[in-house]
Amino acid sequence: MPVAEKKTEASKKFIPYEPAPGEEYMNEKQLAHFRQMLLDWKMDLMEEVDRTVRHLQEDANNYADPADRATQEEGFSLELRTRDRERKLLKKINETIDNIDDDDYGFCEACGVEIGIRRLEARPTATLCVDCKTLAELKEKQLGG
Repeated sequence: MPVAEKKTEASKKFIPYEPAPGEEYMNEKQLAHFRQMLLDWKMDLMEEVDRTVRHLQEDANNYADPADRATQEEGFSLELRTRDRERKLLKKINETIDNIDDDDYGFCEACGVEIGIRRLEARPTATLCVDCKTLAELKEKQLGG
């Protein structure tokens, strides 16, 4: 099934937030918008977990042919690694929802400036502004390379 068809209703109904002229940054409406985005994303991930569990239970066969068995095990392994990444993402989503609840969302953790509505819509769990993220990536590249 194509990726576009796999999206749930929650992810299909995304509507970008359009701030009113002079609207205060991270007001109640904006926070509610991002909270709903995160909750929808979380629900999508939880549905994927349920599908994985069903898939692993229903498709677990004991193939006689070692090549078939290896192919199945590799597929299961890939799916489980994907779910592990999503588990880490769920943790980050929950932390971000907590930040919204604590009224500590939308501002860069490094310098304190506004992260920006469009950046947060693209990556709702972002904790750094574009400039600080770019600097962090450059430092990481220099230390790792």
